[in-house]
Amino acid sequence: MRKKLLIIVPFACFFLTVQAQKKTGGEPVPPKVAKPADNNQIIRLALDSSVTTSNAITIKGQRVPYNVTAGSIPVWDEQGKPLAGVFYTYYERSDVKDLSTRPLVISFNGGPGTSSVWMEIGYTGPRVLKIDDEGYPIQPYGLRDNPNSILDVADIVYVDPVNTGFSRPAEKDIPAATFFGVNADIRYLAGWISTFVTRYNRWASPKFLIGESYGTTRVSGLALELQNAQWMYLNGVILVSPTDLGINRNGPVDGALSLPYFAATAWYHKKLPGDLQSKDLTAVLPEVENFTVNELVPALSKGGSLPDADKNAIAAKMARYTGLSQQFILQNNLVILPMAFWKELLRDKGYTVGRLDSRYLGIDRMDAGTQPDYNAELSSWLHAFTPAINMYLREELHYKTDLKYYMFGPVHPWDRSNDNTGENLRQAMAQNPYLHVLVQSGYFDGACDYFNAKYNLWQIDAAGKLKGRLSWEGYRSGHMMYLRKEDLATANQHLREFILKAIPQAGTPAKY
Repeated sequence: MRKKLLIIVPFACFFLTVQAQKKTGGEPVPPKVAKPADNNQIIRLALDSSVTTSNAITIKGQRVPYNVTAGSIPVWDEQGKPLAGVFYTYYERSDVKDLSTRPLVISFNGGPGTSSVWMEIGYTGPRVLKIDDEGYPIQPYGLRDNPNSILDVADIVYVDPVNTGFSRPAEKDIPAATFFGVNADIRYLAGWISTFVTRYNRWASPKFLIGESYGTTRVSGLALELQNAQWMYLNGVILVSPTDLGINRNGPVDGALSLPYFAATAWYHKKLPGDLQSKDLTAVLPEVENFTVNELVPALSKGGSLPDADKNAIAAKMARYTGLSQQFILQNNLVILPMAFWKELLRDKGYTVGRLDSRYLGIDRMDAGTQPDYNAELSSWLHAFTPAINMYLREELHYKTDLKYYMFGPVHPWDRSNDNTGENLRQAMAQNPYLHVLVQSGYFDGACDYFNAKYNLWQIDAAGKLKGRLSWEGYRSGHMMYLRKEDLATANQHLREFILKAIPQAGTPAKY
């Protein structure tokens, strides 16, 4: 298969396109890396650069040829001066001629401060990292084809916000507030998306945003910002392991909503009483959800006025659903902080459970204490993803730069004020009858837990007028549910079905 390369000039601001020379056997000569002239030269991102290769994959028995472009497009200020280079990887099916009906999915991860690596080589892209069936690292590191990728039905661009991946400010003296905050992040990325869509002739295409974790905050705000500031209207927004989206849940609600997640984790680790443990997970959780909303929230609302008999009864039920002792729950006044749960659940066995995925186990210096020493799942994920993304971009896609690829980059302090992204998403849906929303949650995610994700949907659609365009799916894994082989297939299929459903029949007007 012939591969075309666009040579990158790492220290230039604009790109030069050439056809790569061929070696014997048809392999392209990789672009040369420009080396610093002396030790004082700063390694910079080429603000406007790209390299394109071609490949093919089999998805659901169908051969899907595609081009993948790795590069950087600038963020511009109002005077047309470049403020930053935003790195992206763009996958475009190459046997589709009419882009007006071809969906475009714009993909973000979260942090804030992490790149798009997780969903690119873990979830929806045509190449995924080699891990075991439950998501644990294996050696030798590497990648394989992803037969579940959504590339058969949609093109995908993975975007790394400033100071993640290879993305960097154009100059060191550009104010951090330009990029690092809830609303600043949304504003500049909306402008960048407009530039990308224009360059790649995608204005006619049905468009979707997908975000994971803090990326759900980002894409919820972008849905309205794209409409209001860029006059770009979406067909869908996908929230993978969503944050609270700026929706207020202080007090008793905040203290109660984690309980169903505790129950799911206790069920996984076989800490529930026999009658519950013998049931399937999805048969247990509705009972716990009902108790949370109809008994625990009212009890916490009463605070110190709650009679001792009632307090003991509530604590007994909580112990039944969480695998924790009634005494421990009473000592915490019926409010169990997630970090306390991660430390306490398996304390008697000498393990902690993971924050982002409570299937993972950790070992602390001491069994005593109030929280784990580290996040067991994140250490495991960085172990697997970091070598794979560096190998993929630099060796397989031939993007040549001496820049460090930031798995987590310097974006703090992050301005979290005026986070109204849940309301932004509601407004975008109200103003755009085409816009649909899908939420995907892992039952064992303790950072962005599944029941809080359901609560988001209830509050976004408090009037009940949007429920026909809102949907939720749960999976038997954690924050990155797609790392489990079974969920990788199921979750991608849910995306595929959502994308196709959210595209109206030709000629269908956007109106109520």
